[in-house]
Amino acid sequence: MEADAGRGGRATGPGLIDLQPARRYSPHGTDVDADAAALGTRPASLSVGPSRPRIVGTGSITRPARPPCANQARAAAALAAAGAGRQNPRQPPTEPVLMDKRDFDYDLPEQRIAQRPPARRSASRLLHLDREGGRADRAITDLVDLLEPGDLLVFNDTRVLAARLYGQKASGGRVEVMLERVLDSVRISAKIRANKPPRADTRIAIGDFMLQVTARRGELYTLTLEAGTVAALLDAHGHVPLPPYIRRADTPADLERYQTLWARHEGAVAAPTAGLHFDTPLLEALAARGVAFGYATLHVGSGTYQRLREGDVRSQRLHAERVAVDDALCALIGRTRAAGRRVVAVGTTVVRSLESAARQPGTEGRIAPFSGETALFIKPGDPFHVVDAVLTNFHEPQSSLLMLVAAFAGRERVLEAYAHAVNAEYRFLSYGDAMFIERTAAG
Repeated sequence: MEADAGRGGRATGPGLIDLQPARRYSPHGTDVDADAAALGTRPASLSVGPSRPRIVGTGSITRPARPPCANQARAAAALAAAGAGRQNPRQPPTEPVLMDKRDFDYDLPEQRIAQRPPARRSASRLLHLDREGGRADRAITDLVDLLEPGDLLVFNDTRVLAARLYGQKASGGRVEVMLERVLDSVRISAKIRANKPPRADTRIAIGDFMLQVTARRGELYTLTLEAGTVAALLDAHGHVPLPPYIRRADTPADLERYQTLWARHEGAVAAPTAGLHFDTPLLEALAARGVAFGYATLHVGSGTYQRLREGDVRSQRLHAERVAVDDALCALIGRTRAAGRRVVAVGTTVVRSLESAARQPGTEGRIAPFSGETALFIKPGDPFHVVDAVLTNFHEPQSSLLMLVAAFAGRERVLEAYAHAVNAEYRFLSYGDAMFIERTAAG
């Protein structure tokens, strides 16, 4: 099932560069645990200020007191703004639209955050929310029974770059470079963690490679190699960009396990984690069942870990990510629809890819080829034009991804399921267990 991607600079879309997929692990003595989360996304302790969550020891994420919800007039206005009154057969469950991020909160004990993958990809547990509104504890291999012949699984075929680099400035100060995007064969866009913000013309040595800061835009720096290529740099010195809540150094095993089997187009700096549960035996069993497979591409950026700001989330924008939905996938979705079967998104990145493609001007909610960038923020009250069911991991409290899941299945239903998962000792976040969510009859 391994996808074949060649070496060099094959373009995969506007501004996209395919580097070679083969990676050689080059261990360093740098402590990733203390530094991994401090790259402009979140400090390692998860403390983000007096009104943000923090993890304390092996206890739970603690929260400030929640203020009262908005009054009825504001709630009604929020419903109207979100389009809750639209007559759409694919409309999400109708309920009060709460647009404060604290209304998508839950207590996540630190010991529930998976620090390593399971022994086998398909050894994960699965929490099933069925179309009748029920809930069941299952295994990921039960997907063979839950999916029907003719259903379409849509995967994200992005490939994760070895995006974390460690180097030194001329002064001797240590620097962490977290690649965000490959601009061309010698330039990258990256976040930089250092004692002092780098100035223009700052030079950073990473092994035998030398990079120079040539531009800055907000928290992102443009770095240019003085010799060599980005592909060679990452191959020699790149580390697996494990999420900030995984508090350990990356290992050779992560090179395999933090990558899906079908990963093809390089460009992500975080894995589409719902796909990590699939191994070859499970894929073969699904194919024998008559389940079809399709592929979209969304290059997950480090902004996936960015916390929402305080206040009304409706006015907030997400980070932009590169996405590609091609003609072949659109045709496959059309045939699935015509046969009366379901489109099942493997992960929130696929949901955002497909729904972005259906929100282009002139599509009127129909899927159409799309290549570009999306900053789509799906919130409760938003319709779903393409997706019938979602396989997804458990997400962080107060996150945009949890809001997407709540938009799909209903806030109360999702939060009740999360509370059950915590009590039932499911494993959470990137290396954790999964949920399979079907649309209810009301949805």
